[in-house]
Amino acid sequence: MIVPTYNEIESLPVLMRRLRTAVPGADVLVVDDASPDGTGALADALAADDPAIAVLHRDAKDGLGRAYLAGFALARERGYGFVVQIDADGSHDPAELVPMLELARGGADLVIGSRWVHGGAVLNWPWLRQAISRGGNAYARLALRSRIRDITAGFRVFRASALGDLGADSVSSQGYCFQVEMAWRTERAGRTVVEHPITFVERASGRSKMGRAIVVEALVRVTRWGIAERLGPRR
Repeated sequence: MIVPTYNEIESLPVLMRRLRTAVPGADVLVVDDASPDGTGALADALAADDPAIAVLHRDAKDGLGRAYLAGFALARERGYGFVVQIDADGSHDPAELVPMLELARGGADLVIGSRWVHGGAVLNWPWLRQAISRGGNAYARLALRSRIRDITAGFRVFRASALGDLGADSVSSQGYCFQVEMAWRTERAGRTVVEHPITFVERASGRSKMGRAIVVEALVRVTRWGIAERLGPRR
């Protein structure tokens, strides 16, 4: 289970307690990007008390995508069968990992905790934030000819063997665009993608990492991929 962190000193201990309750046997890797608030030191302290927690310290804030890629590489190196992505801010309910892991064990290569399928929901988001998320997902589906309803979602379970077939080492996108690219690559590879409805709850503490640059990156890259996808067969 990979938990990327940057300035999550208030949220991380709460998440760890919830993870231990929901999936007590899971191994957790915290990937900290040199958080100036002391999150990395806190993660080390948590790891000292729990042998199932490990910490990967990176030298600087280097993007969500690279944090996950580092975690993926370590998980595959250590022979894990499944790799979980979960946010540190408490937005994702670890209890949903139980059915999500069952879906993965049942044959899904990627299970997405989805806000925008029947049964999914978002709590404590203003209407504008919801409109941006819904609109971004709709645009990505149209541009990429995808069937995934919540392609930007960050709560996921990957089959580790599927990651090896996606060329993850060549992924360069960050933020929400990283989520789009990984899900789209999985879908294009003919792998099985399943969406499990979740209730997403806005963080109770700390600050969101989503900014204008992340949104612009996603828009530009998705547009380029969509154009290339349509022109490709003609070439």
